[in-house]
Amino acid sequence: MHAHTTDKRWHRTRTLALIGVLFAGSHGVAEPRHVDLLVTNAAIATMNPSQPIATAMAVDDDRIVAVGDSALLQDFTAARTVDLRGGFVMPGFIDTHTHLRGDAPWHLDLTSVRSVAEIRALVAARAAKLPTGHWITGYGWSEDELGEGRRPLRDDLDDAAPGNPVGLTRAGGHSAVFNSTALAMARINEDSPQPESGVIERGDDGRLNGIIRERHDLVLDYAPKASDALVRDSLINNLRALFRLGITSIVQAADSIDHYAEWQHIYRLHGGTLPRASIQVAWEGNDRMHASGLITGQGDKHLRVGAIKIFADGGFTGPAAYTTKPYKGMGDYRGALTMAPGTLYSTLEAAHVAGWQIGIHAIGDAAIELVVDTLAQILETHPRTNHRHYLNHFTIKPDDTTMRTMAANGIAITQQPNFTYTLEGRYAAYLDAPSLASNNPLRSPMRHGIHLALSSDILPLGPLLGIRTAVTRAGMSGTVHGADERLTVDEALAGYTRQGAWLTFEERDKGMLAPGMLADFVVLGADPRRIDPLTINAIAVEQTWLGGRQVWPIPPLAQPSEAGG
Repeated sequence: MHAHTTDKRWHRTRTLALIGVLFAGSHGVAEPRHVDLLVTNAAIATMNPSQPIATAMAVDDDRIVAVGDSALLQDFTAARTVDLRGGFVMPGFIDTHTHLRGDAPWHLDLTSVRSVAEIRALVAARAAKLPTGHWITGYGWSEDELGEGRRPLRDDLDDAAPGNPVGLTRAGGHSAVFNSTALAMARINEDSPQPESGVIERGDDGRLNGIIRERHDLVLDYAPKASDALVRDSLINNLRALFRLGITSIVQAADSIDHYAEWQHIYRLHGGTLPRASIQVAWEGNDRMHASGLITGQGDKHLRVGAIKIFADGGFTGPAAYTTKPYKGMGDYRGALTMAPGTLYSTLEAAHVAGWQIGIHAIGDAAIELVVDTLAQILETHPRTNHRHYLNHFTIKPDDTTMRTMAANGIAITQQPNFTYTLEGRYAAYLDAPSLASNNPLRSPMRHGIHLALSSDILPLGPLLGIRTAVTRAGMSGTVHGADERLTVDEALAGYTRQGAWLTFEERDKGMLAPGMLADFVVLGADPRRIDPLTINAIAVEQTWLGGRQVWPIPPLAQPSEAGG
């Protein structure tokens, strides 16, 4: 349905352009066309293979009508002309795997903390403002960025807030630390059995250290649930903050069918001022999904129903991803699947037959190989063209047979190259040298003909770090891991633009700067193709435009003609 609609729009745009040319030819020299916006004197990387570079662009009614050189100034007049004085322009970044939410008043943002001591101080300060017994939650710490070189543990939180249950989730969302009050509330103690698909950690003394991997829901389910109304303004602010990073489109990588209504409410009121979003939803069974009336691709240019989100295994920060070889220093432990192979098959089959696109969390190589074999069997039994099923993550490189099967069956990837930087310490701790070098493979899947989009999974959000790491393969320490998996800068830029648009069936609408496309673009402080690749993440995002309107920074009342950049 979506492909048919966008094809009609695509051909209608070109038909109108052709009519304009014929009309002008029959009446001599045509009068300049008046449009909403002219961008001039720019270094435009269009990401359009048929016209890769340009210096000017005309925009009308949120779409690009012409891309070219200074001759456009003779063909168009505009309500607003922006002279970028040589500034570098490219399509807005598309982050095809991220997680956005609104934050409750008892929640702590820990993404910028740099020590356990700082975490303790933040928890103590929040406890001082809350009643005894009220929960404190938080997100974003990483032991690799903490001065003490370790994780916050149960005793740290007990000292900071002895009268409040506390649960702080690690960056990436696959483990969390709790204090004694929170563990007691959930009735978890030293005698508790290990949960299915998760780990309750104990220290060398046999005592709980407060860390729970993968199954932190066992405790966080006791925390208060903030209403949509309470966190709505925070979610809107967090979405708008993406413009500062040059992000104009996202895939929300996990949500529920019921919560899609909240996204619709927000975008109905604010759609033109928020990044375009495609929402992955959890599979809740055939009857429930059919009753919802939703299917992949429904929606409009601002908000769409995305793929079904299914977890095949756990994450890596624990670690819990399902691998073919045991983790280094962990005996025969290889992580775990989140569901039995038979259940995985029946779930994927039901979603596929119902017409959904499927986006599957698969991090470990054993999980990747199982998922790919399962999808190949389903596609053989139930052939379907243009399904665009894909794997989220694809972290530990599988064997070549698996990648050949992916290419043959059109199974794509959204990869997070930034993980090689931010999770370097975890990989070094748990993987042997060959696995570490080939981890988060980029060149290998492309060499096999697999469609590869790039994304962040909020570790961290900024696309420029992902591009820098895709090009250099340099971790936080500066060590290069698997140089043969590097991408070129152009390939990395494509991964964050047109390759991402394809993943959401929107390649006719965005991801390139070309006639008929939405005018979503960014102005960067430097051309990432012409500087030291190790400094790409330091490039400033100077402007972000959505549908031909500047959304970052918010400009003063626009003048008829102005300079930018």
